[in-house]
Order: sequence, then C-alpha cells, then structure tokens
Amino acid sequence: MQPIHSLHDFFLRSGAEIRLYHLGRRVEPCSLDTLAAFETGELAWPAPWQGTARLAMVFRLGDLEDPLIWFLALPLDEQGHLDPAPRDAFVQRLLETLGRGVRGLGRKESAGIDNLMKDNPLAFTPALPFQAVLHARASQDAGLPASQHLEPVEAYLSGQQAIDWRALGLQGLADFAVRLDSASSETLAARLETLPGEVLTSLCYCLEHVAIADALAHALRRRGEAAGRTGDIETFCACVRAMGGASRELAGAWFDALLDDPDACGPDLLAAIAGRGWQHLEDAERLSRFLTRLAETREADFTAVARDLALVPRLRLPLLMTLRDAGPDSAIGRRLAGLSR
Repeated sequence: MQPIHSLHDFFLRSGAEIRLYHLGRRVEPCSLDTLAAFETGELAWPAPWQGTARLAMVFRLGDLEDPLIWFLALPLDEQGHLDPAPRDAFVQRLLETLGRGVRGLGRKESAGIDNLMKDNPLAFTPALPFQAVLHARASQDAGLPASQHLEPVEAYLSGQQAIDWRALGLQGLADFAVRLDSASSETLAARLETLPGEVLTSLCYCLEHVAIADALAHALRRRGEAAGRTGDIETFCACVRAMGGASRELAGAWFDALLDDPDACGPDLLAAIAGRGWQHLEDAERLSRFLTRLAETREADFTAVARDLALVPRLRLPLLMTLRDAGPDSAIGRRLAGLSR
C-alpha cells in the first residue's frame, strides 16, 4: 500500500465524501484535482489570501452522520506554491492520531480528529460572513434545504411582509445570496435603494461571493455612489466589494471611474477592489492605475497589497512588469525607492 504524503492522498485513501471550498478571497468550490496539483507543486494556488491557501474541507468519514469541517490556511512561498513543511507535519500528526487506519472511521476517531484541529497551527476561524456563506453553499451543493432563517429574509426583501430588519439573521442573508436567481435578483435590485444601511452592508458581505446580474450591479453602483456622497464609507465599500461578482464591463466601468477620482481612492476602497474585485484588475491600464493610486495613498500598505496581488497567478507577471517599468519620478517609483532605503 502506498504511503500517505498529502491531504489529497488522505482523502482519496480514506474513502471520504468530500467537498472543498476556497475561503481566501471568495467562498467558491475547489476541485480535488486543484488540491492534488497544488500539493505536487504543479500549480500555484489560484486564490491566495495573505500568503496562504485558505480551504474549507467538508467531509464525512466512515459511519459518521454529520460531516466534519476543517479550516486550513496552508502557507505559500513567494511564487504562490505550497510551502510543504507545515502540511507534512499536519499529515504526520493526522496519521498518528488515526493510527494509520484511515478507513472505517467512527465517532471515536472523529473526536480525535476534532482535537487535532484545536491546537493545529494551520487551522483558522473564518469571518462570520464566510462561515455563513460556506454553510449556505455546502447545504445547497449537498441537496439540502436552506436554513430556517431564509424565509423571513425572503419575505423582508420582497416587501411582502413587514419584518423588523433587526430580526434578520446573517445565515438567512447568506442563504438568500447563494440561492439568488433571476427573479429574486430583479426584486432585490428594485429594493436596494431603500434598504437600511446595516441590512445592505451585511447582505453585500454575502453577495460578494456570488455572480451579480446586470440589474443588481447597476443598483449596487447607484447605492454605493449615494453612500460615497454622504460619507458613508462602510456602505460605499460594501457595494464595491459586492460589485466584484458583476460582469467585467459593469464592474470595470465603475472601478475605472473610482480610480479616476482621487477623492474616492482611500485605503478602504483600494482594499475592497484588491480583496474582492481582483479579477477586474486583469487589465493592464486598470492595474497600472490601481497601483498608482495605491502608491499615492500614504495610509495604504503598498507593500502588503502589492505582494498579496502578486501571488495571484494571473496578476503576477503584469504586476511585476508594472512595478519594473515605473519611472523613478512616478508615485510607484517613489514608493519603491522609499522601500529600498
């Protein structure tokens, strides 16, 4: 029998029913093939976050009724590939916990696995919106109904029932976002302008993980621009983050307008674009403009944001070329010169 060297080996050999999800920039499915190629060094991690590959592993082993969930942040090297030593140490501890018998696991072994995660240096606790969206997406993918919190959210957002918005749960908003269809998207777009800021912000933190239809994208831009005019930075940035899932045409047009406005380009906006709208930076002019605004914004951590974006495989080369080609008198050149002193 071949030895187990990787997480992919473990799940394959254990016979686990497993679903993987990215938990870095956005909650979205991740294939086992992606994990396998990443662990063998063939693939740089496609959605890095703060120097790690963040994964949710939702799996069922042996006779366990309820699935186990691991949240792992696997360290990356400077090229975005796996730093294998921490993973190797974790797999070794896992095998020692299970006594090398990885099939036919029961409740006793699952308790040992749970304990393994409690003092695991690779484990992390996702932010609450990430947890809610993961639960919503995993339930949908498993063919299970949404949580009981969805019904009041649907009633409130459709305007069919007068509900105190303070009674709405984050899980219900996440279920609504994940199960968004064309009809509910149209309804939400029409309602967006009148939603209380607190509801809209929480909803946007869930919408940032899903595709956004054009009508909803237009509504998000209108509400975001209105918030920007009144100085409501939290609502403004929440709308920008949710816009990351819109079409390249609509999201790109708004991002271009924002990057052209020096008064709009504070550190929070730049972080929102980099964190949730990174796919729309796959445009040479927009990426250059973004990096210039980042360099001009003294409150922004230029090095941290640029380094994080450089780990995204599709952005790495154009970003490094933009930095290399920056003139010494440009904002980027001056920032780079300051870093080298």
